[in-house]
Amino acid sequence: MNSKSSGGRLEAFFTGKGFYIVLFLCAAVIGVSAWMMAAGERTMAEDISRMNRESMEKHRVETVILPPEQETQPAMAPETQVLRPESEIPEPGEADEVWRAGDVIEAAAPVYAWPVEGQIERYHDANVLTYDATMRDWRTHEGIDIMAPLGETVTAAHAGSVESVKQDDLFGTVVTVAHGDGGRTVYANLAEMPAVSVGDWVEPGDVIGAVGATALGEIGQGTHLHFAVTVDGVNVNPLDYLPG
Repeated sequence: MNSKSSGGRLEAFFTGKGFYIVLFLCAAVIGVSAWMMAAGERTMAEDISRMNRESMEKHRVETVILPPEQETQPAMAPETQVLRPESEIPEPGEADEVWRAGDVIEAAAPVYAWPVEGQIERYHDANVLTYDATMRDWRTHEGIDIMAPLGETVTAAHAGSVESVKQDDLFGTVVTVAHGDGGRTVYANLAEMPAVSVGDWVEPGDVIGAVGATALGEIGQGTHLHFAVTVDGVNVNPLDYLPG
C-alpha cells in the first residue's frame, strides 16, 4: 500500500507543477554549462593571444638604420716653399716676380780651381771633329790641353778621392779623382810617378803630380796637361767649371 501511494504522489508531482520545475532546472544546468564552456574558450583564447605576444616580444628584431659613412678626404700636402737666393732678392722698390712651388732653380756648377797655369792649346770639342796633329786625322777632343813646362806642378782642381792611377796607351799617366757628386776630374799626360795613390783624399791645391810627356797620342803637341771633367759619366766642357 505504501509503495503504491508513493508512486502515485511522484506521478502526480511530475504531472503537475513538478514537471516545469525539472524542466527549469535542466535548462539552468544547460545554460550554466554553456556559459562555463564559453568562458573557458574565451580564457583559452586570451591565454593563447598573450603567449603569442610574449613570443613575438622575445623574438622581435629591431632594425637600426645607420647613417651613410662619409668619405674621408685625404689630407692635402702643404705646398713646398722654394726659397730664393739672397743674391736674387730684389731691392726695395724693384718689381718682384712670383715664385711658386714646383719652380725649378738650376743649381750653379761647382767652381773648380785651375790645375796648372798656362794657355789653352786645344779646346774641348766633344761634338765637333778637329784635326789632330799627332794622329793626323780628324777626331773629337774630350778635354782641354793646357800648355805648361815639363815638370810643372799639377794640383787638384776640386776636393775628392783618388779613384784610379793608371798608364794609358794614348794619354800616358792618368789620375782620376771622384768628387762624390757624380763629377770626376781627369789629369793626363802626367810624369810617370804621380804624387798620389788610389784612395788618397785631396783638396783643391794639393799636388797630383807634374806635367810629363807620356801621352803618345798627343806627343805631336807641346808639353801640356790634358785636363777633362765628366759628370755622371758624360764629358763636359771644363771651362764651364773653371774660373774665367
